[in-house]
Amino acid sequence: MRDHNYYVYILTNKNKTVLYTGVTNDLYRRIYEHRHREKSGFCKSYNCCYLIWYEWFRNSEEAIEREKQIKRWSRKKKIRIIEQFNPEWRFLNELVNFW
Repeated sequence: MRDHNYYVYILTNKNKTVLYTGVTNDLYRRIYEHRHREKSGFCKSYNCCYLIWYEWFRNSEEAIEREKQIKRWSRKKKIRIIEQFNPEWRFLNELVNFW
Protein backbone atom coordinates (compact mmCIF):
# COMPACT_ATOMS: atom_id res chain seq x y z
CA MET A 1 0.00 0.00 0.00
CA ARG A 2 1.45 3.36 -1.03
CA ASP A 3 0.83 6.70 0.58
CA HIS A 4 0.75 9.63 -1.81
CA ASN A 5 -1.82 12.11 -3.08
CA TYR A 6 -5.02 10.76 -4.58
CA TYR A 7 -8.18 12.64 -5.43
CA VAL A 8 -11.76 11.67 -6.05
CA TYR A 9 -13.46 14.41 -8.01
CA ILE A 10 -16.71 15.39 -9.66
CA LEU A 11 -16.88 17.29 -12.93
CA THR A 12 -19.81 18.85 -14.70
CA ASN A 13 -20.51 20.50 -18.03
CA LYS A 14 -21.01 24.22 -18.64
CA ASN A 15 -24.76 24.02 -17.98
CA LYS A 16 -24.26 21.88 -14.85
CA THR A 17 -26.57 19.16 -16.15
CA VAL A 18 -24.14 16.22 -16.15
CA LEU A 19 -22.04 14.78 -13.32
CA TYR A 20 -18.91 12.68 -13.76
CA THR A 21 -17.00 11.06 -10.90
CA GLY A 22 -13.36 10.07 -11.26
CA VAL A 23 -10.20 9.26 -9.32
CA THR A 24 -6.62 10.30 -10.03
CA ASN A 25 -3.20 10.65 -8.48
CA ASP A 26 -2.62 13.97 -10.26
CA LEU A 27 -5.64 16.25 -10.19
CA TYR A 28 -3.99 19.04 -12.21
CA ARG A 29 -3.02 16.70 -15.04
CA ARG A 30 -6.37 14.93 -15.07
CA ILE A 31 -8.40 18.14 -15.23
CA TYR A 32 -6.13 19.36 -18.03
CA GLU A 33 -6.81 16.13 -19.94
CA HIS A 34 -10.56 16.52 -19.48
CA ARG A 35 -10.41 20.18 -20.51
CA HIS A 36 -8.43 19.47 -23.65
CA ARG A 37 -10.42 16.31 -24.42
CA GLU A 38 -7.29 14.19 -24.72
CA LYS A 39 -9.13 10.96 -23.95
CA SER A 40 -12.32 9.71 -25.50
CA GLY A 41 -15.22 8.67 -23.33
CA PHE A 42 -18.01 10.07 -21.22
CA CYS A 43 -16.38 13.42 -20.42
CA LYS A 44 -15.46 14.09 -24.00
CA SER A 45 -18.95 13.18 -25.21
CA TYR A 46 -20.72 15.33 -22.62
CA ASN A 47 -18.13 18.15 -22.37
CA CYS A 48 -17.46 17.54 -18.67
CA CYS A 49 -14.40 19.54 -17.76
CA TYR A 50 -15.48 21.77 -14.89
CA LEU A 51 -14.34 20.73 -11.44
CA ILE A 52 -17.03 21.27 -8.80
CA TRP A 53 -16.00 18.89 -6.01
CA TYR A 54 -12.97 16.92 -4.88
CA GLU A 55 -11.71 14.98 -1.89
CA TRP A 56 -8.07 14.20 -1.04
CA PHE A 57 -6.74 10.82 0.04
CA ARG A 58 -3.30 9.60 1.03
CA ASN A 59 -4.07 6.01 0.13
CA SER A 60 -4.97 4.77 -3.37
CA GLU A 61 -7.22 1.95 -2.19
CA GLU A 62 -9.31 4.32 -0.08
CA ALA A 63 -9.64 6.76 -2.99
CA ILE A 64 -10.72 4.02 -5.38
CA GLU A 65 -13.26 2.68 -2.89
CA ARG A 66 -14.66 6.19 -2.36
CA GLU A 67 -14.98 6.71 -6.12
CA LYS A 68 -16.89 3.44 -6.44
CA GLN A 69 -19.14 4.42 -3.54
CA ILE A 70 -19.98 7.82 -5.05
CA LYS A 71 -20.60 6.32 -8.50
CA ARG A 72 -23.28 4.10 -6.94
CA TRP A 73 -25.05 7.10 -5.40
CA SER A 74 -28.12 8.76 -6.82
CA ARG A 75 -27.76 12.16 -8.45
CA LYS A 76 -29.58 13.67 -5.47
CA LYS A 77 -26.99 12.33 -3.03
CA LYS A 78 -24.11 13.54 -5.23
CA ILE A 79 -25.69 17.00 -5.32
CA ARG A 80 -25.77 17.02 -1.50
CA ILE A 81 -22.01 16.47 -1.17
CA ILE A 82 -21.31 19.02 -3.91
CA GLU A 83 -23.45 21.63 -2.19
CA GLN A 84 -21.87 20.97 1.22
CA PHE A 85 -18.44 21.56 -0.31
CA ASN A 86 -19.31 24.10 -2.99
CA PRO A 87 -22.81 25.56 -2.38
CA GLU A 88 -22.71 27.87 -5.40
CA TRP A 89 -21.41 25.18 -7.77
CA ARG A 90 -18.49 27.44 -8.70
CA PHE A 91 -16.11 26.03 -11.26
CA LEU A 92 -13.02 25.35 -9.19
CA ASN A 93 -10.65 25.05 -12.15
CA GLU A 94 -9.88 28.77 -12.08
CA LEU A 95 -9.41 28.88 -8.32
CA VAL A 96 -6.64 26.32 -8.44
CA ASN A 97 -5.09 27.44 -11.73
CA PHE A 98 -5.99 24.40 -13.82
CA TRP A 99 -6.31 26.44 -17.01
